[in-house]
Amino acid sequence: MASGGAFRNLRLAVLCLALTSSVGGEASRRFWIENDTFMKDGAPFQIVGGDVHYFRIVPEVRFFLFFLAGVPAFFFFGTAGVPALLLRSSCVTVSETGVEPICNCWILLQEFHQLPQYWKDRLLRAKALGLNTIQTYVPWNLHEPEPQSWEFNGFADLESYLRLAQELGMLVMLRVGPYICGEWDLGGFPPWLLAIEPALKLRSSDSTYLSLVGRWWGVLFPKVAPLLYSNGGPVIMVQIENEFGSFGDDKNYLHYLVQLARRYLGDDIVLYTTDGGAMGNLKNGSISQDDVFAAVDFETGSNPWPIFRLQKKYNLPGKSAPLSSEFYTGWLTHWGESMATTDATSTAKSLKTILCRNGSAVLYMAHGGTNFGFYSGANTGQDESDYKPDLTSYDYDAPIKEHGDVHNSKYKALRRVIHECIGSPLHPLPSDIEKANYGLVKLQKVTSLFDIIANISDPLRCAVSEHPLYMEQIGQMFGFLLYMSEYQGKLPSSILSIPKVHDRAQVFLSCSTDSVRNPRYVGVIERWSSKTLEIPNLGCSANTSLYILVENMGRINYGAYIFDRKGILSPIQIDGVTLHHWKMYPLTFNSLDNLPKLQLITQMPDVRASKVSVIHGHSEKKFQESSFYLNEPEFYEGHFHIDSESEMKDTFISFRGWNKGVVFVNNFNIGRFWPARGPQCALYVPGPILRPGDNVIVIFELHGPNPELTVNLVTDPDFTCGPKQ
Repeated sequence: MASGGAFRNLRLAVLCLALTSSVGGEASRRFWIENDTFMKDGAPFQIVGGDVHYFRIVPEVRFFLFFLAGVPAFFFFGTAGVPALLLRSSCVTVSETGVEPICNCWILLQEFHQLPQYWKDRLLRAKALGLNTIQTYVPWNLHEPEPQSWEFNGFADLESYLRLAQELGMLVMLRVGPYICGEWDLGGFPPWLLAIEPALKLRSSDSTYLSLVGRWWGVLFPKVAPLLYSNGGPVIMVQIENEFGSFGDDKNYLHYLVQLARRYLGDDIVLYTTDGGAMGNLKNGSISQDDVFAAVDFETGSNPWPIFRLQKKYNLPGKSAPLSSEFYTGWLTHWGESMATTDATSTAKSLKTILCRNGSAVLYMAHGGTNFGFYSGANTGQDESDYKPDLTSYDYDAPIKEHGDVHNSKYKALRRVIHECIGSPLHPLPSDIEKANYGLVKLQKVTSLFDIIANISDPLRCAVSEHPLYMEQIGQMFGFLLYMSEYQGKLPSSILSIPKVHDRAQVFLSCSTDSVRNPRYVGVIERWSSKTLEIPNLGCSANTSLYILVENMGRINYGAYIFDRKGILSPIQIDGVTLHHWKMYPLTFNSLDNLPKLQLITQMPDVRASKVSVIHGHSEKKFQESSFYLNEPEFYEGHFHIDSESEMKDTFISFRGWNKGVVFVNNFNIGRFWPARGPQCALYVPGPILRPGDNVIVIFELHGPNPELTVNLVTDPDFTCGPKQ
């Protein structure tokens, strides 16, 4: 029950507003291009922008219980302390003695003390860098995780993010896709698109694909339209597709996207494309005949002005303001590589060659952020087997670090150049966010995966089939899928072959008459390396049970192989004989803080519900040598205490000594860790996901834990690990 003391911890700000929106249109507001110059409200305008993606930053989240006329009402507080739910019309004043009606207004509740507000914090750091414009992608998969299930809250509260940018005096360039790339899973496409039959042709004039894009944009654009610059909002430009010229040349597809955007957004908004600064890319990806502005991107060390001259050939006369819409401040990193870095001085020098000659540029990235959960993407080399998954961190060696720090040479160098070329005022350099060293956290094993497979498998998505099904086919869009079948082991050893596994399979054996607990780990088959594995004969009196745990490590986000289904995509053979009769168990990770309460089992459950109908290495010595990975997948849990909200600060979990897995803090998926491969050894834990009192860490370790069963919560993220370090 809310007490008077509780109200003393809140500040009531009553703002009586006009009935018209705060972003109501003004006739004089206009953004356009003429004489090869961006024009804003009748004056030349130079874009100094930066990508800051709302979906890679934790917004401030707080819940308050507030009694209105005796009825409890929950308020969800989003960014900048502004609640996502505001009361309108029946506005009241609140005191310890009662509730009284007042004027027609909005009510905002805020805490007395300042809490971390990371959307606002990162945007203010971008503004202090000298930026006047924010660019962001809009990932379709975040907003439509299941068909016609729309999500625009929390991370996905795009409208609040855009309004916040405007409140802070920033304009916005919006990259709506439907394909975005961005080192984001499947380039932003919802993975359920991959389950549609016949298979869609993504990024094409495929009629089914276009109808789904139309449905998505029919939801998105009515939210965006009131926020266009001409309507009083911050959005000055909207990007169509992304770097299409390096993928294909389907102009009908691009024309359709333009027509669809114009239908909702009107003719005044500046639509644009972005393509690499080469003739072939611009020829395939530009659509100047639709009055769509063609922007370019190119390597940071390139001479920009010959590329800007080439850009003019693919824009209408007078409509080619020089713009590098992705000026690379750093680069991405894959697991197993050294951490990508770029020199601060040379990066600033390259930016100066654009800005000091009245060109425009958007820093990619101004702030990278984090690929929380399972959203990190992947790239490929020569073919789809040359698979390169992205790190959890998306720091990108950007001037604003993953955790928000700006006291680094790159931020300071770029800030000086922007001030010198643009003449913008030097805003005070923000202080770095305070961090906490919570120290060593002792963990204990809670259970093994095989003990609780029934408890964390979605019974509505478990499936049986003559042949292995891919993940999307049974509705498992992210994470892990366990395959199970049986065979007769007659030879001293056998060869297991999985020609096409996406992405990484751990193989276990047990005798079918034995308990499934503690099956024998025999090795790994990986998409990028071996496709066969020599497995031992267990000497079973009956059949041998084969368990294959497949991890989806992120869908390809760029190039020809983006149609990247996950799981096992080929027949599975033992000694050349195809195995049939498969059971599949999708893993879910809901309420992991209740793991100790889950009932342990000793037998694999029968598959009783299926949404899918049945559809038509080396030797034992090698097994022993694989001692680097010893244990079966297991769950570990640890706790640490925070005394008060004032002690809730950013920290980093060091996974030195661990192998590979996923970590959850207070049931929030921080992301993947893989210190055995490197280079990332510590995962960022934003303060807003912590809480006063008990905080719970749950680790799903695929191979074997740190022998000391500890993780270290530290303040210094600047260390790496792995075989290359």
